[in-house]
Amino acid sequence: MSKPIEEYGFIGNMLSGALVARDGSMDWLCLPRFDSDACFAALLGASKHGYWQISPAGESNRSSRRYLPHAPVLETTFETEGGIVTLVDFMPLSNDPERVDVVRLVQGVSGKVRMRMELALRFGYGKTIPWVRRRDYGIHAVAGPDAVELATPVTLRGEDMRTVAEFEVGEGDVIPFTLAYHPLHREPHFIDDGRKRLEHTLAWWREWTRICQLSELEEPGWNDAVERSLITLKALSYQPSGGIVAALTTSLPEELGGVRNWDYRYCWIRDATLTLYAFMNAGRFDEAGAFREWMLRAAAGAPDQMQIMYGIEGERRLTEIELPWLPGYENSLPVRIGNGAHEQIQVDVFGELMDTLYTARKSQLGPHQEAWRFQQAILSRLESLWRGPDQGIWEVRGSPKHFVYSKMMAWVAFDRAIKAVEQFGFPGPVGKWRTLRDEIHREVLARGYDKERNTFVQHYDGVGLDASLLLMAEVGFLPPDDPRFRGTVEAIERDLMEDGLVLRYRVGETKDGLAGEEGTFLVCSFWLADAYTMIDRGHDAAVLFERLLSLRNDLGLLAEEYHPRHRRQLGNFPQAFSHVGLINTAYNLRRINGPAQQRADRSASPHATHTSWTGTAGEQHHERSID
Repeated sequence: MSKPIEEYGFIGNMLSGALVARDGSMDWLCLPRFDSDACFAALLGASKHGYWQISPAGESNRSSRRYLPHAPVLETTFETEGGIVTLVDFMPLSNDPERVDVVRLVQGVSGKVRMRMELALRFGYGKTIPWVRRRDYGIHAVAGPDAVELATPVTLRGEDMRTVAEFEVGEGDVIPFTLAYHPLHREPHFIDDGRKRLEHTLAWWREWTRICQLSELEEPGWNDAVERSLITLKALSYQPSGGIVAALTTSLPEELGGVRNWDYRYCWIRDATLTLYAFMNAGRFDEAGAFREWMLRAAAGAPDQMQIMYGIEGERRLTEIELPWLPGYENSLPVRIGNGAHEQIQVDVFGELMDTLYTARKSQLGPHQEAWRFQQAILSRLESLWRGPDQGIWEVRGSPKHFVYSKMMAWVAFDRAIKAVEQFGFPGPVGKWRTLRDEIHREVLARGYDKERNTFVQHYDGVGLDASLLLMAEVGFLPPDDPRFRGTVEAIERDLMEDGLVLRYRVGETKDGLAGEEGTFLVCSFWLADAYTMIDRGHDAAVLFERLLSLRNDLGLLAEEYHPRHRRQLGNFPQAFSHVGLINTAYNLRRINGPAQQRADRSASPHATHTSWTGTAGEQHHERSID
């Protein structure tokens, strides 16, 4: 029986991450990278597909949990008749991407508690049972190229193809368990004291969050919400490359029992601009710069081969396959790894890339000449590509359409190129780009706007709406006070909202090539709040933002979607874009010139909008080493 997504907490170390349920069961872990094969896949199946549980041997009377302040370190407290224990879960920082550890500390608070540990390693997404051998420190497990050590002072034994242990914890006791991964061709590495590693991990994260600029978010809980979202984004970043995975998981469904199940352990170009604004408004220029550099490296190459998404180190081949041995989360099939959307044509990503690099230049993250030559090359590709249909921002698997958002972002691409020439002195055929920009604008107004309903539509010759149109003023395509934009916002309120939250589109009006329904998209609801701030509906924006904050789980985490009727989070978890939306909306509500206005005002920069941001971005590079 699948646990609700809200039951999980996320731990990570900028190499990989794990999901830990309220009952102390670790049901998802991929080693050594975010996109590696899972060795615990019970999340998408059952216990036989791999898990690691530590909990009281008898039923606990009550459990509670929290993150330790300013860090992705999870503490679960179990209260039993005999006493109280805490379970502290974290992933220590590592400079070696091939050696990744997970540490679990069982700490006695009061009385005495009998505990039980069960470890079922199943490599290859729950399919492969490893060969396990006893060692004086615990066990050594091997399967194909992968090896792990479980080090603990507790006596371990085999039971039904699992490793189990029962032990007693008294007040003041600290019993460590360390799962240490290494490739089979490398020797096991030294495992340090778990308490020291916890202290080091907490110190590093607390220093990282100390630099974040949060003091102006005065409303109760807003600072904590933004900080937790920033920590989540940072933990979802892949430290060696700077890429940020869209989510930790694959195949958590957009509809329970449905087929809308995708692998989100990759990096999307379209996430880049809004992610940069989220980091830069929080004063985190290192992360913004690293993500920009990842994007440039990943997308470099022939312009006609640019993809919408890449692997965490820029890999291009993300072949999508199905795993038939996994029954799926709440029987939602198929379970997929890889993502076939990487082969789609999506015109909007050209605009996202140009906007990201323009934003980076405004914020002094590096106006490199080679980057400009690359941009000129992709603009040459876009000159003809924008005229054709594509799969759009939502990666529909139906027939291509002339999506209005795609055309709008093609306009953004040429607009930002013109601004780059005007503001930074780069060479380029500005006259031709102005002509193309104006042509796209005229065509969208003529073919993408429904005069009778006073709203833009999802695609030419269509009647359906699309939540991505909420970004029209934010990207500068129309001013916020344009009646056509305000009419679009009002139409989306009427036709794309369920229980006060926003759908990305109506499935019945969009032939997306898939069966079934889906929940409301959380980032789209944040976009609506942002649109409210731009049309002087600040109260409505604040009310919606508070509603969205209430949808987080008790640890402050968000998935991709929310189902108002079932009152459940849906989709992959935790979802980076949902947390990006939370961060940006918080700053939009608290600043006269927040991220939405910064993006719309194409001559302004996030770097110049806050008096406490001094110096250039280059002077902001003071992040501590993870040594």
